[in-house]
Amino acid sequence: MLTGRRLVLGVTGGIAAYKAVEVCRRFVDAGAHVAPVLTEGATRFVGEVTFSALASEPAQTEIFGGPDPIPHTRLGQGADLVVVAPATARLIGSYAAGISDDLLTATLLATRAPVLICPAMHTEMWEHAAVQENLDTLRRRGVHVLPPEAGRLAGGDVGAGRLAEPESIVAAAARILGAAASPLAGTKVVVTAGGTREPIDPVRFIGNRSSGKQGHALAAEAAARGAQVTLVTTTDATAATSGVEVIRVDTAAEMAAAVLERGDAADVVIMAAAVADFRPVEAADHKLKKHDGPPQVVLEATTDILAQLGARKPAGQTLVGFAAETTDVVEHASAKLAAKNADLLVANDVSAENVGFEHDTNEVVILSASGTTPVALADKRAIAAAVLDAVEQVRAG
Repeated sequence: MLTGRRLVLGVTGGIAAYKAVEVCRRFVDAGAHVAPVLTEGATRFVGEVTFSALASEPAQTEIFGGPDPIPHTRLGQGADLVVVAPATARLIGSYAAGISDDLLTATLLATRAPVLICPAMHTEMWEHAAVQENLDTLRRRGVHVLPPEAGRLAGGDVGAGRLAEPESIVAAAARILGAAASPLAGTKVVVTAGGTREPIDPVRFIGNRSSGKQGHALAAEAAARGAQVTLVTTTDATAATSGVEVIRVDTAAEMAAAVLERGDAADVVIMAAAVADFRPVEAADHKLKKHDGPPQVVLEATTDILAQLGARKPAGQTLVGFAAETTDVVEHASAKLAAKNADLLVANDVSAENVGFEHDTNEVVILSASGTTPVALADKRAIAAAVLDAVEQVRAG
């Protein structure tokens, strides 16, 4: 997967920068065209000349002063993958905040290619809440993070923070570029996320505990596989990766309108949102007061978006539904799979520990006409990958 690919190798100022020399050599040996970009801090640990000798083109360290007036744009637009190894806490923070203060951060902001960040730092820094929150932000945007290993660190300490070994970095890069050649590349994918809010009055609503995290993870994973993704969400779309079209809605009716308008043209529709089954027939135009007594809220059914999609599903489209259950998960999900004319049904037991609503992890069963596939407890991006693997299998026939 590396042969003929153009890679930008970013190197930042940490003692692990010496390992980047071996990473560079391995990339070149694998047939990649490697353009090294070193920060000023990196040059305190490794030599610019070393990378120029090993790489496919001379190493660059500055935005200004070279023959190319806009090197970050050329590097960013021409890259198939940007790898930062090692990535310091400073680089991670600047990238997460969108701060362009050197050639490397400018290149990261100027690229639409996938990005692989390989952190390396002392254990206390690695475990700091700010660093972890910045990494979470980058992950939600679709950036790939190869976590550091535990081992001997600078100064003789032992702990987490040691840069992943060069062979692991090269293997991770190959996997990412392989995903770019996914069967989903170029397909149109619509994903829904979050729980709808059905108003009772201007203050109160009927809702649920869905955070939208699983839907956002699905959108990010689909985009990472090269799909053209539209995310219809009721929650803040900070989890959406760059390049995803985001449509913000609140109610089931608004979600239905957005999804049904786009559903016919989509190759894949993934209904991960927790859509309300019922809504108040009438919503008060003013806040209901306690002294007036309990209101009589009369409910009516909302549009069954998944059923409508199933009824009008065009040839070649893959339709994925979700079912949040608390009992008889597979039985209820099987019935829903058949009734909604879906190709896949992803079910979970939201009463289980660390599963479903509001959690960063999930555990699901993926049902199809050919059987069931359990997916063990994992972070929601890993669950998203398993779901999209199943989508690719369905589309492959």
